[in-house]
Amino acid sequence: MARIAGVNIPTAKRIEVALTYIFGIGRKTAQDILNKSGISFDKRVHQLSEDEVAKIREVIDRDHVVEGELRRDVVVNIKRLMDLGCYRGLRHRKGLPVRGQSTKQNARTRKGKRKTVANKKK
Repeated sequence: MARIAGVNIPTAKRIEVALTYIFGIGRKTAQDILNKSGISFDKRVHQLSEDEVAKIREVIDRDHVVEGELRRDVVVNIKRLMDLGCYRGLRHRKGLPVRGQSTKQNARTRKGKRKTVANKKK
């Protein structure tokens, strides 16, 4: 099992797909990394030599922000918005959708499980 950027990537998959298991690397970024390191997209992870894995590691370390460092950056950016008190920061603080989605019927992922409110007695 190859270990790149602190993540064990699956050995049976093509390297292009396996790299997407690293937080911060999608399909396009994986293709760019493989082009820079000169490795074929069709190779499986278990077919890679130690030298090729080292090349991939070196390209990722040099050119990309991934895993822990990227997660930390995201958290810091959200905290900055909350401290500023801007609209997006307030939405983060309240646990509501940030990007303008409607909240009347949906938004259950952000709002959590429904809290039933009893009707007013007459």
